[in-house]
Amino acid sequence: MNLDFICYPLGMLVKLLYNMVSGIDTEILSAYSIAIILATIIFKLILMPLTLKQTKSMKAMQDLSPKIKELQDKYGKDPQTLQRKQLELYKEANYNPMSGCLPMLIQMPILIAFFYVIQQPEVFIFNGDTAFFQSINKSFLWIKDLGFAENHIFLDSDIVDKGINSSLVGLINGLAMGGLSLPVIGTAFPILAAISGLTTYFTTKMTSAAQPSMNEQQESTQKTMSMMMPVMIFIFSIKFPAGLALYWVVSNLFQLIQQYVILNSSRKLKEE
Repeated sequence: MNLDFICYPLGMLVKLLYNMVSGIDTEILSAYSIAIILATIIFKLILMPLTLKQTKSMKAMQDLSPKIKELQDKYGKDPQTLQRKQLELYKEANYNPMSGCLPMLIQMPILIAFFYVIQQPEVFIFNGDTAFFQSINKSFLWIKDLGFAENHIFLDSDIVDKGINSSLVGLINGLAMGGLSLPVIGTAFPILAAISGLTTYFTTKMTSAAQPSMNEQQESTQKTMSMMMPVMIFIFSIKFPAGLALYWVVSNLFQLIQQYVILNSSRKLKEE
């Protein structure tokens, strides 16, 4: 799927933000990292109406969960009757099962496009000006360059190929583990990657908690996904440029706060 028609406008947003904050660029917190954080928040705010609809649908499904469980216990051996009774329950509650899927389907191409933008900033943010992208400061706290993986060791070839500062040669992009080297992880503390994995776990857990009662097979599949997704994101965050991990962490934190507020406000209203 070619998503360039979405990637370029998103890239323009990041570039606009970069230009706006370029005056506060520092060695610890670069304008590029600030632009990624701000763009992610704005991006999530733009998608908020869809996310709210999806979360409210999830909450409605959670409210119906006890009744669905009753139907499953009563008609579990008769799938056709169970399906009919569930449809009747949805109709009675004025609930459309597709109402939670549609917002997600609309969001997915945009989410993937934003992933491409952060993965290839020289193309989508800086309009093919690779030299300019290589010349700018891309530091973020302990990470020296968000354009590289957190465990990347800078080489002499990076000076020519990636335009890095020669003073970085021989250094690790993240925080070194004192000479210790681990498989997949390498020789750096994968702090940002670990945070991206943890926040993914919590967002998945919160979403799972709001799901209706499921049979044993569905619960087993859900638990497997809840464990596999954070691990996959952790590995991706190590292998891809650290800018992607930063985007993922900010996006997850925003989603956690948003879901917590919506789900808890619904509980408070019900208690009142």
